[in-house]
Amino acid sequence: MKKLVFTAATLFAATPAFAEGWSDAQSSTIKAAVYFLAVALAASVGTKSQSAAASVALEGIARNPSAADKIMTPMILGLALMESLVIFTLISIFLA
Repeated sequence: MKKLVFTAATLFAATPAFAEGWSDAQSSTIKAAVYFLAVALAASVGTKSQSAAASVALEGIARNPSAADKIMTPMILGLALMESLVIFTLISIFLA
């Protein structure tokens, strides 16, 4: 994971430095690659956090089945909020 974050950070930092002398086609290709990496990073982090939240919630339900009603609603709300962050990233990529 650290390697992926370092690679993404390097690409974000290096892109403006090298984009000045390039043609419009090359610049748009670089932008597309950076946008793709942003969505991929958001999706991977969102998926990891959603799986962790679901795992903890299901573990809590397994330990105390009578608390399923109290655990399920906040879990669904949390999963929806996590997914909305990924969707907002996707929308912001299309608007940029």
